[in-house]
Amino acid sequence: MTSIFHNLHNKTILITGANSGIGRSTAFEFARSSPEGLKLVLTARRVDRLDEISRQISAEVGEKVRICVRKLDVSKVEEVSALVEGLDEGFNKDVDVLVNNAAFMSGFERAPDIPLDVIESVWATNVIGVINMTQSVLKGMKKRGKGDIIMIGSNAGRYAYVGGSIYCASEAAVRSFTQSLSKELIATRIRVMTVDPGQVLTEFKDIRHRFDKEKADAVYAGCDPLTPDDVAEIIVFAASRRENVVVADTLLYPSHQASSTDIYRKL
Repeated sequence: MTSIFHNLHNKTILITGANSGIGRSTAFEFARSSPEGLKLVLTARRVDRLDEISRQISAEVGEKVRICVRKLDVSKVEEVSALVEGLDEGFNKDVDVLVNNAAFMSGFERAPDIPLDVIESVWATNVIGVINMTQSVLKGMKKRGKGDIIMIGSNAGRYAYVGGSIYCASEAAVRSFTQSLSKELIATRIRVMTVDPGQVLTEFKDIRHRFDKEKADAVYAGCDPLTPDDVAEIIVFAASRRENVVVADTLLYPSHQASSTDIYRKL
């Protein structure tokens, strides 16, 4: 019996924020699931990490997977605009699957005390960056008449919480953009899909708590959160279905969580 993952063979997958966490796990999961002719475009601000990930993937699955590493800050419009045109030969304008994973948040301040630089950085990365990345890749997809756009959101885009107003607003904005996009592309073979994880243990928690390890660790005390690999499996599953199957909207929680505010802690 042929594996369903053959649907990924010879495709080009572009992942933003691929240097750690969900993005890194997603790169490995794609490579392991479909090593025949797969092309991975790994982007992030930390190129040294991407280079190491590229070496690790090649060592594990061999040369059947081609990898293109590019430095990219999605909050920089000029970097997003130049990305697709600047890819290696064989990758140019050929992105089959875009995984919009890069995101940012720092702190838990409440209005009117939210720092202006946090507001600007969150919006530039989580909203404008996602929209610009989508538009850049979508041009080629529309010419070819097919492709996948996968938004890695958060349950925070569905359920707001105290101290999360800017982050929740940014995720809700992308959720609305995604819903509109799916309707606009309904007559095409371009699939628009959302994966919204709940509590996941990644470096994001450290950045969110401004590297205060004690506070960051306290959030996960008594809990068994999702891992980046858990989320990556869902992303690759969605992308590997046959073209007529759209895993449109996935909400993913660890067993102790029911929303962004409803968390059971085992004592």
